[in-house]
Amino acid sequence: MKELTIISGKGGTGKTSITAAFSMLAESSVTADCDVDAADLFLLMHPQKREKENFQSGNEAIISEKDCINCGKCEELCRFDAIVALERRREVNPMNCEGCGVCVHFCPVKAIDFPKRTCGEIYISDTDYGTLVHAKLAVGGENSGKLVAYVRVKSKQIAERENAELILTDGPPGIGCPVIASITGTDAVIIVTEPTLSAQHDLDRIVALSKHFETPYYVIVNKWDINRKITAEISSKCKHDSLLGYISYDMEFTNAQLVGKSVMEYKKGIAYKEINDIWQKLKERI
Repeated sequence: MKELTIISGKGGTGKTSITAAFSMLAESSVTADCDVDAADLFLLMHPQKREKENFQSGNEAIISEKDCINCGKCEELCRFDAIVALERRREVNPMNCEGCGVCVHFCPVKAIDFPKRTCGEIYISDTDYGTLVHAKLAVGGENSGKLVAYVRVKSKQIAERENAELILTDGPPGIGCPVIASITGTDAVIIVTEPTLSAQHDLDRIVALSKHFETPYYVIVNKWDINRKITAEISSKCKHDSLLGYISYDMEFTNAQLVGKSVMEYKKGIAYKEINDIWQKLKERI
């Protein structure tokens, strides 16, 4: 079983659309959406949820209204301005609380509870192209890297149970903690970039990150024909073995999304053929 993670140095390069396309071309796969801060793979794969699980991470301070003596010790010690002074008691603003536990430890009457914080939800869903594991981080939720890691664990468990040959992971953009959580231990990463100065800069950063973790990487240049000069510069930087191919700027790609379909379902345009060719090349290499 192989795990491929599709990532990009910046958002908006077409990473999720290409992940969906690959999922529809794969014969036996489980797909994981690890872009938990802004998950949108479900828009193209139309999943039917069969399991839901709460994701808990860290703790949240909650002051007991009946036990609080309004001494102000918690407000004095809180460095995050999370304690709100009311007329007869103190209250915690959950959006500011970092879950450090200082208020809990020093409360003279032990009036502060410290339960686990629910930060989001994890879903296991059925699609026409196999199982999709996806998640939703709550507004203001933290530890997205931990949630990414948990989504990957669930995906591997399901892939082993279903005897799938491949896990396709839609990773987050950038180079931060969620990205690191999505590429460590994966068999290879596919980097989707585009011929713009910002994307070229971010491509260099994500390639450096992949090399740091000694993860094989392949590059796809999406919308290569909108700036042929920068495409040529990107191509000259990539070794022949790492450059998978090019996808043209194709309005049929957009037309497919307007009706809620992947370009592979829409089956129109030059991009449809180019993604098929890239997939065949990728299968040979892995």
